[in-house]
Amino acid sequence: MTTIRLNAAEEAFIEQQIKAGYYHNANDVVQAGLELLREREAKMVKLRALIQEGEHDIETGRLVSFDSAEELTALILQAVAETDN
Repeated sequence: MTTIRLNAAEEAFIEQQIKAGYYHNANDVVQAGLELLREREAKMVKLRALIQEGEHDIETGRLVSFDSAEELTALILQAVAETDN
């Protein structure tokens, strides 16, 4: 079994969450925190992969430059129109 040491502020926060009725006990609070960390890590993994993909696209010349927001908007609208057909 893992032992977790909390400072006074962390203990007070857990007690606050339980008294507010959000959780039944300290274990539930810790489990909720761990779930948030898992979700955050999954998002970070996905973001890193997308960044790597974008960097690869740039390195291989797969990119498009725009001189104005209007040009970008026109391309987006064209792509939407093509997917609707």
